[in-house]
Amino acid sequence: MLRNYFKIAWRNLKKHKAFSFINIFGLAVGIAAFWLIALYVTDELSYDRYNTKSDRIFRVVQHGTWNSGKFDLAVTSAPYAAALKSDFPQVEQTARIDPEGGGKITVGDKTINEGGMLFTDNAILKIFSYQFLQGDAQTALSKPQSIVLTKTLAETLFGDAESAINKTISIEGTATNVTGVIADVPVNSHFTFKALRSLPEGFTSNWDDSGIYTYVLLKDADSKNAIEAASDQFFGKYLKKQMGDMKFRLELQPLTSIHLHSNLGYELGSNGNITYIYVFGITALLILVIAVINYVNLATARSSIRIKEIGVRKVIGSDRGQLITMFFAESVLLTFIATLIAAVLIQLSLPYFNQLSGKTLVLMQFGTVQTVAMFVGFSLFTGILSGTYPAMFLSGFGTINSMKGQLGNQMATIFFRKSLVVFQFVITIVMIVGSCVIYQQLRFAMNKDLGFNKAQTLTFHINNRDVRGKVAALRAQLLQNPNIEDVSTAGNPIGNNNLNSGGLNAGTGESESLLVQKLTIDEDFIPTLQIKMNKGRNFSKEITSDVNESIVVNQTLVDKLGIKDAVGRRVKIGEDDKRNPIMRTIVGVAKDFNTYSLQHKILPLVLSLPQDAGDKDNLYIRVGKNNIQASLAYIKQVYATFDIENKPEFRFLDQNFAAQYQTEQKQGSILLIFTILAISIACLGLFGLVTFTAEQRIKEIGIRKVLGASVTSIVSLLSTDLMKLVIIATLIACPIAYFAMDKWLQDFEYKITINWWVFLLAGGGASIVALATISIQSIKAAITNPVKSLKSE
Repeated sequence: MLRNYFKIAWRNLKKHKAFSFINIFGLAVGIAAFWLIALYVTDELSYDRYNTKSDRIFRVVQHGTWNSGKFDLAVTSAPYAAALKSDFPQVEQTARIDPEGGGKITVGDKTINEGGMLFTDNAILKIFSYQFLQGDAQTALSKPQSIVLTKTLAETLFGDAESAINKTISIEGTATNVTGVIADVPVNSHFTFKALRSLPEGFTSNWDDSGIYTYVLLKDADSKNAIEAASDQFFGKYLKKQMGDMKFRLELQPLTSIHLHSNLGYELGSNGNITYIYVFGITALLILVIAVINYVNLATARSSIRIKEIGVRKVIGSDRGQLITMFFAESVLLTFIATLIAAVLIQLSLPYFNQLSGKTLVLMQFGTVQTVAMFVGFSLFTGILSGTYPAMFLSGFGTINSMKGQLGNQMATIFFRKSLVVFQFVITIVMIVGSCVIYQQLRFAMNKDLGFNKAQTLTFHINNRDVRGKVAALRAQLLQNPNIEDVSTAGNPIGNNNLNSGGLNAGTGESESLLVQKLTIDEDFIPTLQIKMNKGRNFSKEITSDVNESIVVNQTLVDKLGIKDAVGRRVKIGEDDKRNPIMRTIVGVAKDFNTYSLQHKILPLVLSLPQDAGDKDNLYIRVGKNNIQASLAYIKQVYATFDIENKPEFRFLDQNFAAQYQTEQKQGSILLIFTILAISIACLGLFGLVTFTAEQRIKEIGIRKVLGASVTSIVSLLSTDLMKLVIIATLIACPIAYFAMDKWLQDFEYKITINWWVFLLAGGGASIVALATISIQSIKAAITNPVKSLKSE
């Protein structure tokens, strides 16, 4: 019997080719979009779960608040690890990571610059699950000057991984022994690396010198709460003496939550955002729902065609259960065909989707057998879901009424169908508004005046320490080119969201302490970036005391301190090794400029001169607008005369800042694509409804034409009701879209105002697309010869 139902379903699909195509293609696109997003979301949720002990691994982070400041840091100081293991018996292992392990590697006559190396403890190999290809995981980093290479780096240095073990390499002139080779770190890790180096023997720091990432392996995951509850005791015992009075909180972040749930200062890698996972997950479901709605709408709209078929089946003995099974068979067959087409669409679109999302997803991400099983189960579930209402509705007609072709009171069904159309367009209009707001915010972020000239200013790291001592000569030679406008140095490239921070005290009370960003610059930095001064002066090469006596601060710092005239004010910016205060005089107040991306507000900033040439490790060069390529070639040529081994790796400051919005750009592009798909599927459903309505009213249209009705009036007749639904959807969607996008904009400290015309554009755009879709079929029906319409049976 079931086989017979599928035969009947196949015949019905072939008989009504147009409606079958609309349903199958719309559903296929919906399923493909759903599966692509499901692959993306699953990959995001899988971060760090490859570690066999992931449920017991935690990262130690710290939070502090006081009267005039606060910090939320992913970093701790070096002594944390030993103290945690000593004080808490629940801690099984601790490991520290210092990201400053990169440098120049020399093997024989081969030299490469590798920044992806981390200093760490041997215990990291016992905490994380790294696959060893060569060496002993228990002792590989137990001795100083040891290094564990990833397979890729080992092959780069030695040709193959097997020959790397026990070889000696030179890192910045220091002989280092290769004690292990591991498989490349999975990309779904919140931090990756090319090599692990053993920390120097006796490595430590002051308790308030935070720059280390600390990880712990607990004996029992539930003991996390007990350790966090002891924050006050831990702070009082180790930190209060150096950090003063504050409300301190120690937090243990579960390893598997870091990628999506952590957004602290100085994150070790680029994290995702759980909000986007929710957004994409909901988007995937809504697109699938839109496709399912199309099937439900067309199936119920075509009830007048199938009413007599139902009556005949009931007369010859079919009961309601058999009719329901038949309609389910038709729905499942249609969904199965759509799923096969969706699989092809997914395979074709994955390369582009991977490029867009930065992933390496594959169709069989979960394994061949599992994927096929999920596709089959998905087909059955979606088929039953989409066929439930039509099956119950169509099978419920009485036998006598069915034979007479009487549908009875259809008000409830028509209302339900219209509600589904409204729901479709509410979804699409919300997605249109979302895409518009994301585009506007990113455009605002790219074009906002950041308080300095980022457009023609490039920066690169000076790897060679000898060159840092010759910056004056390098600058003089570069400025001989008239297209190079200025040259300076600083301790960090701004825009990378990784400046140092520390305390500043403008008086004797702790209430006057501030947590400030610190940036080392030279005297030419402010003019090179064309930063304006509000008060006072810039550093001067003529005033030698500026090196040890003077600082320049930004306006935000002055505002935070609440002082009218900051110039000449003596402030404490730290302590030396003997705990003596380090005092400096504010000689200038710079106009605020963004050192971080617009997700972050401008923080109090202290600018100081370098204490030695080694701090001049980032070169800033402002070039003219004309012939930039020739300027870059000249810079390379000049730099090569100072450093033969290392080539400058240019990066313009606007690229630094743009890189901070890559996540938003990718996700905005993904949302735009799926918005277009949602609109297309919804309009496909409208096209099917108006096509069916035109077929239903073909004789009416013919009579109206004979009586003199114009093409315009007939188009209006067929499209007015549906266009009213789109307008209603716009009115419902606007407040929903405003709330959703206002919530999204909260991630940015500097953001656009959502304008009213965005909603007008979204609603108007959706209405125009819907009207065009409806009009195509309406005009076709209106211009049909009435003779054909009236003589057809």
